Amino acid sequence: MAVGKEQTMEKTTGRPQPFGAAVEQDRINFSVQVPRGKECALLLYRKGKTRPEARFEMPEEEGVGEVRFLAVQGIDAEKYEYNFEINGEVTIDPYVRELTGKKVFGQERDLDAHEIRGKLVSREYDWGDDRRLHLRWDEVVAYSLHVRGFTKHSSSKVRHNGTYQGVAEKLPYLKELGINQIQCMPVYEFEDCKKGKINYWGYGPAYYFAPKEAYAAGDSAVKELKDMVRACHREGIEVVLEMPFTEEIPVQTVLECLRFYMLEYHVDGFVVNPYTVPWEILCADPFLKEIKLMRKDDAFQNVMRRFLKGDENMVNDVMWALYRNSAVDGKFNYITAQTGFTLWDLVSYDSKHNEANGENNTDGPDYNYSWNCGAEGPSRKRAVMALRKNQVVNAFFLLLTAQGTPCILAGDEFYNTQKGNNNVYCQDNETGWVDWSRLKTDPSLFEFVKGLIALRKSHPCLHREEELKGLDRTACGVPDVSYHGESAWQVKNDVSSRQLGVLYSGTGAGDQECFIAYNMHWIPHTFALPSPGKDRGWKLAADTQRGILSEPAALEDQKAIELKERSIVFLTGTETEKKPDKGKGRKKP
Repeated sequence: MAVGKEQTMEKTTGRPQPFGAAVEQDRINFSVQVPRGKECALLLYRKGKTRPEARFEMPEEEGVGEVRFLAVQGIDAEKYEYNFEINGEVTIDPYVRELTGKKVFGQERDLDAHEIRGKLVSREYDWGDDRRLHLRWDEVVAYSLHVRGFTKHSSSKVRHNGTYQGVAEKLPYLKELGINQIQCMPVYEFEDCKKGKINYWGYGPAYYFAPKEAYAAGDSAVKELKDMVRACHREGIEVVLEMPFTEEIPVQTVLECLRFYMLEYHVDGFVVNPYTVPWEILCADPFLKEIKLMRKDDAFQNVMRRFLKGDENMVNDVMWALYRNSAVDGKFNYITAQTGFTLWDLVSYDSKHNEANGENNTDGPDYNYSWNCGAEGPSRKRAVMALRKNQVVNAFFLLLTAQGTPCILAGDEFYNTQKGNNNVYCQDNETGWVDWSRLKTDPSLFEFVKGLIALRKSHPCLHREEELKGLDRTACGVPDVSYHGESAWQVKNDVSSRQLGVLYSGTGAGDQECFIAYNMHWIPHTFALPSPGKDRGWKLAADTQRGILSEPAALEDQKAIELKERSIVFLTGTETEKKPDKGKGRKKP
């Protein structure tokens, strides 16, 4: 019997599984891991009260191994919250499904004073006909965002700033851009303020099974996260959650957590840290074969950054980066990520500027393969600004014309900046938030990226489902992918070379031939063009200077094309108009 006012609540025999609080028809089961030799009790709070109203002992002799469990009969889940007390210390359930008391982001709360409690969450939710989308890897164009930072800035013009609902309000924008997957930084209940230090990103110890209360506009983070997922699916957009578990989390707990979000929240995939959880174990899990498992890898990023700024000896690495397939190993493509420079800062700063973090600029990576284009930070020089914008366009070309799954960092499509800070882990302010006013000031980049995404989607040879082999698998006379230099069919591998041409065969993909020439040198270069085939000719579809052409334009010279310094061209092969046979129809003398 409970010690307290609520005499109708009774302790009954419970079950050791599942861990956490399971709301059943007329009772609630509680199960928690407790080391041997330690005392444990369940604390129940009536909502709105500051002290426990009921206490139930969970003695070791009634448990199994290190698992303590019981059930409480006659409790109204809508009226109560809970914690555990282990050896006299108030403890939050590691498997808690939702917390209360952490509504204000960055506000320290006292657990010992019972200011943080677990909610008793019912699994009831009307998903309707919602299902995971199961988009092919090669069809995905991903977008990485921070749920709070994506819409927290007043310029976002949403009703619910910095919330799950705020993300949902921006779905028409993402759909217009051409995005069909969002990758969300941690949305679980991490410690956002400890000893006065803000944890904005969300990495570190956390209550992984509970969605973040501070990201909810209303009273239920569980409902609003589900609402966001469902809204995304309606728009044809997958939801992928970043889950960077800490090293001390057991593999079994990781598997349980991922399965939980997959089944309970209908998420489409996860970005996991392969260094804390063995990748092979995750891939072997029978449940997780239903969704996308993804992992960050900086190899593509570093190669493309170096190529972009004109480093030597990068051609072979670029060829590798352009053809690799993300479905093979879960490694998606990105040039910028939350952990590092934005794209605009990548072309505006040689060095990091993390002074505001309070660590004397010692935090964050020291070398980022960045280049400021001639001036450090903000500049009024027209030549510098023009070069920076040119480099941003080139970066998007490199990202979106590569095989594999591309991922765009939120705000890069309209020159969002963090003022040279490459480690905004503690910047819950305008430094870390996406500044949407830059889109209004200059929408040209947005329109270009939108057009480039559409161009990518319209050419299946740019996003093959199967991995490219460099072989003529369809007996068309041309391999599925081939590499060229200033001379057709010959790649110049000199250390000084910064030029590469790539020919994709459309045969077998239901597509035209595509030829992309990359000149990352600071001087112009002429590329000899490979033949697109009999009775076919090359047309210019896009380039760095003109952007995406509304109608591809035939090249006057079908044998060669000159590329300006630091530029990229995109050509498509089309049938040429056949010249009439002047001798046809004449009578023989």
